[in-house]
Amino acid sequence: MPFKNRITEMLGVDIPLVQAPMGWIARSQLASAVSNAGALGIIETSSGELDAVREEILKMRDLTDKPFGVNIAQAFVRDPNIVQFVIDQGVKFVTTSAGNPERYTKELKDAGLTVFHVVPSLDAALKAVDAGVDGLVVEGSEGGGFKNPRDVSTMVLLPLIRSKVDVPIIAAGGFLDGASMHAAFALGAEGIQMGTRMVSAAESPVHDNWKKAIVNAKETDTVFLNRAHSPALRALRTEKTTRLEFENDTNAMTEFGKATDLYFGGDMEASIALTGQVAGRIDSVRPVAEVIAEVKQQFFASLEQMSRQYS
Repeated sequence: MPFKNRITEMLGVDIPLVQAPMGWIARSQLASAVSNAGALGIIETSSGELDAVREEILKMRDLTDKPFGVNIAQAFVRDPNIVQFVIDQGVKFVTTSAGNPERYTKELKDAGLTVFHVVPSLDAALKAVDAGVDGLVVEGSEGGGFKNPRDVSTMVLLPLIRSKVDVPIIAAGGFLDGASMHAAFALGAEGIQMGTRMVSAAESPVHDNWKKAIVNAKETDTVFLNRAHSPALRALRTEKTTRLEFENDTNAMTEFGKATDLYFGGDMEASIALTGQVAGRIDSVRPVAEVIAEVKQQFFASLEQMSRQYS
């Protein structure tokens, strides 16, 4: 069965599934595999390496003829002309995150882009809608990466925001398969975002040590850092992150170290491996196309099973 909803129409995709915009990771190798599988690949800018990002976008046009997007993580913007940079790349979809939706939304929309803003709370969602965004990425605290220190789970946050806004929602935090996608739709989403599943995919550029750590992780093997600071972080449990877990005096961002030594060098103590709780459900490294095809099959199978069981 085909998907058909506001997300597929806005993004021009077959499957309303978006790959998370992880710094250094969300580049052409991974994003093109996602787009070619019928979902939406995203290119990151949070690394701040805009010359490299420009090259990655050029590579995307060689690797796929399918739609893809770009993320602007506002807290990590170094170039005051970031909006014009994104516009100049010719993409049609952008997610904004880690900042005020009023900062870039109008300029991006005036240039004809579709804009979704990532939100961790109802107040943030209402502010984004007032700013004129086309949709929201509603991100629960179980997801990996940078977080609101006042954490709220997807199960609570998603239906709350849906009850107050009418714009399309992409749900993020805890999604892995068709059953969890079905649950997100039942709670009001029209799409999902996957981060940790993509970090551990075959096409992910990260070192095998990180992928293996995700595969071997239990559901309790992530930590929530920086509650006394901002941004908070959800990361894989290592010696470093366990030491920082209940440390209120130290901002974990000061101990991030050199991310690339972990990401691509495989030194799991060199930095902080941003990873979601869903790592506890990942048991293998698999190709992106296989993962996405299975999500679609499982989603419709779950719909059919629930319909038969409760009709």
